[in-house]
Amino acid sequence: MSSSIALHDKTLSELAQGLEAGEYTSRELTEAFLARIERLDGELNSYITLCREEALREADAADARRAAGNAAPLTGVPMAIKDIFCTEGVRTSCGSKMLDNFISPYDATVIEKLKAEGVVMLGKTNLDEFAMGSSNENSYYGPVKNPWDLSAVPGGSSGGSAAAVAAGLAPAALGTDTGGSIRQPAAFCGITGFKPTYGRVSRYGMIAYASSLDQGGPMARSAEDCARLMNVIAGADPRDSTSVVRGVPDYVEGLDYDLKGLKIGLPKEYFGDGLSAEVEASVRAAIKVFEDAGASVQEISLPHTHLAIPTYYVIAPAEASSNLSRYDGVRFGHRCADPQDLEDLYKRTREEGFGDEVKRRILIGTHTLSEGFFDAYYIKAQKVRRLIRQDFLDAFDQVDVLMGPAAPTPAFDLGAHKDPLSMYLQDLYTIAINLAGIPGISVPAGLAGKRPVGLQILGPHFGEQTLLGVAHQFQQITDWHRQRPEFGQEQA
Repeated sequence: MSSSIALHDKTLSELAQGLEAGEYTSRELTEAFLARIERLDGELNSYITLCREEALREADAADARRAAGNAAPLTGVPMAIKDIFCTEGVRTSCGSKMLDNFISPYDATVIEKLKAEGVVMLGKTNLDEFAMGSSNENSYYGPVKNPWDLSAVPGGSSGGSAAAVAAGLAPAALGTDTGGSIRQPAAFCGITGFKPTYGRVSRYGMIAYASSLDQGGPMARSAEDCARLMNVIAGADPRDSTSVVRGVPDYVEGLDYDLKGLKIGLPKEYFGDGLSAEVEASVRAAIKVFEDAGASVQEISLPHTHLAIPTYYVIAPAEASSNLSRYDGVRFGHRCADPQDLEDLYKRTREEGFGDEVKRRILIGTHTLSEGFFDAYYIKAQKVRRLIRQDFLDAFDQVDVLMGPAAPTPAFDLGAHKDPLSMYLQDLYTIAINLAGIPGISVPAGLAGKRPVGLQILGPHFGEQTLLGVAHQFQQITDWHRQRPEFGQEQA
């Protein structure tokens, strides 16, 4: 790759190659990204906390490690972290007033792994409060803007991570995906976002929203970048009882995937009412690329798709109600002033500390779990969840991967969805994947005007290597992942 390309336009893999070749030091690279963040992020609001001093210390340590000859593949490369992962000595806010003053005393497992690799943390990125949202408008720290169009949302909840990568304020970032919160913002911001199989990446130190659905994963320019990060963060963790004890392949080695003979399934439920014509045209054009490369395509059915959103919005709020009960003003986080008694402490702390969307989901979840409604709603939703999972198992008996849109429309305008129900419908094509626990990836596949469109590719449980390989081959044929927004280019 020509060195004439600006550092902020290079992929994570290209930056790692440049460090290895001695074209620049980690400190020079880190300083370049920090300067760009300080110049441009005032408009985007993609970062909550910028870790300048920590990042430069880590960069110097990475340079010393390279000089000593014991560098790992990604040593010295900077990246951003969604502010839902605990980071020792650094504020971990979850985008909430409730944790605005919380300095984590420990690192999440994925942070430990990235530090061991020698990756440099630029800062903590903005998100919908406690990862509850599809637009990144629910943050205590204000909404994030989409660098492709500042009047549009970047998607959520990992909107800060997606916007930072798209704008060249980080070459890659960590996100989390509970109902599409990596894949949908990746689609809206024209980057690659990867959600692994549930249990493939440790959730220890990733502050919980819905424990049976949450999954961390990489967001970057390309599938190759995501594969390199998966090589670092994947694997079993004895501190996380939901992580799966299973061998982890070399995801980079799997990128050399032969598309000839690949069987692609198109869920007919993903191409019906509600899908915008612009998105459908881009997705079908992307699928034609695979056909031209030797893959076969057939229509399949996921008959319980229409039940995914109501099922999710019973299960996820129920788990959120339980997980967020710990924020009571007693041990850590926000505490109301001058409580009159314990009940007053609880009530005012939670009223002041949580935003409207979080309160809404806690109320829904508490109602769902209450006596007389638990069997009627929660247990029934878990039974439907099993049917949704079976739909995918049956589909993967017929095909290797499924393809379709990541979202029904391109990025929508800030403030466009005042009604919570209309916002929830934006997750139509992503939620079922979390309910089933399977992996999924969104890759750039076109533009609708000046707003990106994402192609979603889904695989069977632990089919990450196939998904990354298929996505990488698409990106060898197309250059949508090379497209950049105009934002910030004049200040390169």
